[in-house]
Amino acid sequence: MEPIQNFEEIDFQKYLLVLQRRWVPAVGIFGVVVTLASLSALSLKPTYKAQGSLLIKTNRTSSLTGLGEAIGRLETLTVNSNPSDTQAKIVVSVPIIQETITELELKDDKGKLFTIEELTKKLQIKSANGTEVLEVSYTDDNPELAAKILNKVMQAYIRNNIEANREEAVSARKFIQIQLPATEVSVKEAESALRKFKESNKIIALQEEATATVQAISKLDEQIYQAQAQLEDITAQSQKLQNQAAIDSQQAVTNSSLGQAPGIQQVLTQFQEAQSQLAVERTRLLPEHPIIINLEEKVAVLKSLLKERMKQVVGSNQQISPGNLQNGSLRQRLLENYAGIEAGRVGLVKRIAKLSNERDVYKERANILPQLEQNQRELERKLKAAQTTYETLLTRLQEIQVAENQNIGNARVISPALVPDKPSGSQKKLILAGGGILGIFLGVTAAFTLDLIDRSLKSVKEAKELFQYTLLGVIPSIASQRNKQEVEQRIPRVIGRDIPHFPMGDAYQMLQANLKFLSSDKQVQTIVVTSSVAKEGKSEVAANLAVSMALVGHRVLLVDADMRHPVQHHIWNLTNAVGLGHIIVNLDAFDAALQEVTPNLHVIPAGIVPPNPVALLDSKCMEALVATFPEEYDFVIFDTPPLAGTADAAVLGKLADGILLVVRPGVVDSASANAAKEFLTQTGQKVLGMVINGVNVKSEPDSYFYYTKEAVELDSVSQNSVVTSIRNRLRL
Repeated sequence: MEPIQNFEEIDFQKYLLVLQRRWVPAVGIFGVVVTLASLSALSLKPTYKAQGSLLIKTNRTSSLTGLGEAIGRLETLTVNSNPSDTQAKIVVSVPIIQETITELELKDDKGKLFTIEELTKKLQIKSANGTEVLEVSYTDDNPELAAKILNKVMQAYIRNNIEANREEAVSARKFIQIQLPATEVSVKEAESALRKFKESNKIIALQEEATATVQAISKLDEQIYQAQAQLEDITAQSQKLQNQAAIDSQQAVTNSSLGQAPGIQQVLTQFQEAQSQLAVERTRLLPEHPIIINLEEKVAVLKSLLKERMKQVVGSNQQISPGNLQNGSLRQRLLENYAGIEAGRVGLVKRIAKLSNERDVYKERANILPQLEQNQRELERKLKAAQTTYETLLTRLQEIQVAENQNIGNARVISPALVPDKPSGSQKKLILAGGGILGIFLGVTAAFTLDLIDRSLKSVKEAKELFQYTLLGVIPSIASQRNKQEVEQRIPRVIGRDIPHFPMGDAYQMLQANLKFLSSDKQVQTIVVTSSVAKEGKSEVAANLAVSMALVGHRVLLVDADMRHPVQHHIWNLTNAVGLGHIIVNLDAFDAALQEVTPNLHVIPAGIVPPNPVALLDSKCMEALVATFPEEYDFVIFDTPPLAGTADAAVLGKLADGILLVVRPGVVDSASANAAKEFLTQTGQKVLGMVINGVNVKSEPDSYFYYTKEAVELDSVSQNSVVTSIRNRLRL
């Protein structure tokens, strides 16, 4: 399920109540504004409005020749801008207005030339929606002058537009004529730089050279690959022959060279024959035999001769044993084949090295080709840009020279101003309507401003939200005596005697009923009545609450505990010579202080104002009195001073069953109310609830009033028996 969104309800009734409370200043301001608007409307003189029209359009004449099309073109700088709006501002510009004033010699009644502000104020320009037409009007009390001025303004605007277009062409021509020589020099410099670059890097066609280089590198790579494959094959053959002949590569080459030398082969043959003969003779003869000795000498001589000839062939650095030259035919063929293969292998190695060097040269050239190509493209771009700029400037110069001789602007008059024969529509109704709207706005604003400045509680709802105490009763105010008159009245009124039972009596009956059923555990008997500040009607509430309780048959004692500003004796027309202060000091004064004012209702006045009322109220004797009163009376009501600045109500509140707080909208402000609530909280008072006094029923959006017109029968109780009982109990 989707969560339910909480929307703040607009309390229109609250705003209506604000206007109801502040209707006097609101109506006053509305009347002043409407009066001023009426006076202004009556003082207006008849005026005449001359009207004309201008067509704003881009100059298309140059498009017929194709030259100078940009001259006089109307373009916007932003997406939302309109060229017509721009031209409308030009119509009322200072040069146009000044030219009109000068040529027509416009003067006021004092003979002075019109100021630009005076003429502009009467001149109106607006663009017709969806068109390229400007509607121009001028208002004046002289119809002929209005038409004359408007026509002159339009003519001056058109002439100014033509001159502006011509000046634009002249400025452009001069600029191009200055730029052409420098642009031509730039073209020549770019051509020279490109030529030098190609000469220094030996470039004819860089793209073709790059393609050829890549192809050459690819071909060399293929040749190197083939030569390397051949080299691997020959190397394998050489290794196989080397293993078969058991020689190394250098030995095979040397032996092959010696074996092919004719002188060495002849000596070698003789040497081999002498060795064979010596071996045969040694089997037959002793070593000392002359034949053996001769053969040994012959072998030694042939060996020495063979070495000498080998040195001549291979050099003196290599030492080769004659035995290595004694090869058979198979070994000789192997050596010859090995020597041939080794020679081929050396040739392949040299070829691969040569091909690799050629490839490296091509790669080095290929590596610098991208940079050369980039540099060449940059030089070509510079050359092309210079050439394009030069050609464009030449073309524009021709176009501008043609446009410079044109005599056509961006606007023309499509409807000249005619002399108006009737006055323009009267603005009296408009001024009156505007004055009425402004008066309502200012009046409402003043009403809400005054209501915001006023920090007093204004309604029952505000009092409930601020104090958050139980609302026990709402006492309405009488229509004949409202607000300030009620507050400033010195002597409070009593229901049945000064005010009617309906609705005041019913309101107090609701209050006493709520107090009676306030607690289910213990009935409230002793009640301290107080308020946040003075003039909230606490004494009147205490007196009438006592009367309403007495009217339903309860025995009620009303004690005036406000010994600072006592008022109960004035309400009941009693003497204040003896009162509560005397009883606290001397219990014997109780009989003289207690007085019956109506059946079931007894009153104890405050008495003479003591120097320190708090000390008397906070005494043991007062505590005993508060404890004794409920034994003889069903209800005891104490009228105490306000909470602001005094502790009397707080002292008595601790002795009684609770405090009844009286709140009067329009009298107590939020600061005093907050201070009173904080004081009650800090002192730990038991607040039974609050009663809202002096409420204007029509100003309250909610219904707090339930009245009945039925009469309440009253029971009488003997005053003497009550007095005797209380006096006896106090003496005990």
